[in-house]
Amino acid sequence: MRPAFELREFVPADGDACRELFCETVRRVNSSDYSQVQILAWVNAGMAPEPWIRRFDGNFAYVVEHNGAIVGFVDMTRNGYLDRLFVSPDHQRKGIATLLMNAIESVARNNRLSRIHTQASITARPFFLSRGFKIVAPQTVESRGVEMTNFIMELKVA
Repeated sequence: MRPAFELREFVPADGDACRELFCETVRRVNSSDYSQVQILAWVNAGMAPEPWIRRFDGNFAYVVEHNGAIVGFVDMTRNGYLDRLFVSPDHQRKGIATLLMNAIESVARNNRLSRIHTQASITARPFFLSRGFKIVAPQTVESRGVEMTNFIMELKVA
């Protein structure tokens, strides 16, 4: 019997599925904290497949599968910048983000990184706070000419 959720390393063939999951999550989950104009700018900034998928190159990256479909993914640069962490809108609050963060924190410790840092959305901020991240500063970022708020956050890695 297969486990309910299976964590594995990202492979390039996962790129399109991860991009689609990202777009769907931003549209359906982040829309609770951002305007429709902000959501469209955010999603459209991630629509070009090649550059978006190339951002995984050289990163520590993992996916979680359920019944053969990718339901979450995460990637972090070699210097500890957590670039993306997204979970399918249909699989929120089932421990998937926790599985992904456990893998990232483990790889950070194994690579002797002193911290993990990220730019967390309003939506993701509570999850990162629950993981021990601290808010360094709120900030306004621009995507396709549209301003939105997120938070520079960091976790000291022991």
